[in-house]
Amino acid sequence: KAESDICCTSANVVQVIRSVPADQTIFMTPDRNLAQYAQKKSGRSVQYWDGFCHVHNNLSAEQVQKVKAAHPEALFIAHPECRPEVLELTDEIKSTSGMLTFVKQSRHKAFILGTEIGILHQLAKANPEKVLIPADENMICPDMKKTGLPDILTALESLQPQITVAQAVRVRAKQALDRMLAVPRD
Repeated sequence: KAESDICCTSANVVQVIRSVPADQTIFMTPDRNLAQYAQKKSGRSVQYWDGFCHVHNNLSAEQVQKVKAAHPEALFIAHPECRPEVLELTDEIKSTSGMLTFVKQSRHKAFILGTEIGILHQLAKANPEKVLIPADENMICPDMKKTGLPDILTALESLQPQITVAQAVRVRAKQALDRMLAVPRD
């Protein structure tokens, strides 16, 4: 973040891209799929690094078509870090927080979810009357599974492990975060 002028999340990427003055070139890292989505939605030219979230990138259009055929009554909601050809098949494109809100507010009863399957537990608790179908059972992020409640408890009780960031890096990273937070949300 310290090397960025501004940062974003999947929830605010379009607003952040639109906030950049038109005469400035936008180079986005690390996710090419999110950058392509933001470019399409914002109408701005976005250059991007050829990186991706392997969990979202591995979801194929063929897999989505298979699940949609098996559950024609379900709406397909995908995360914007999925490949463009997957996003073309969606009923809705939502960030993780956007999915939580959309499913809760929707009158629809069945949803196919194109994102990390860990969200299914949270969605099921909040929406026990709805049918939640993973687009692919293999959409599991091992990095997201590294930290559990015992780790969080230990960190809160002992304030360990402690991470130290150089002051110059902290200041630059905070500038990028502050710029993002200053962008109006829709």
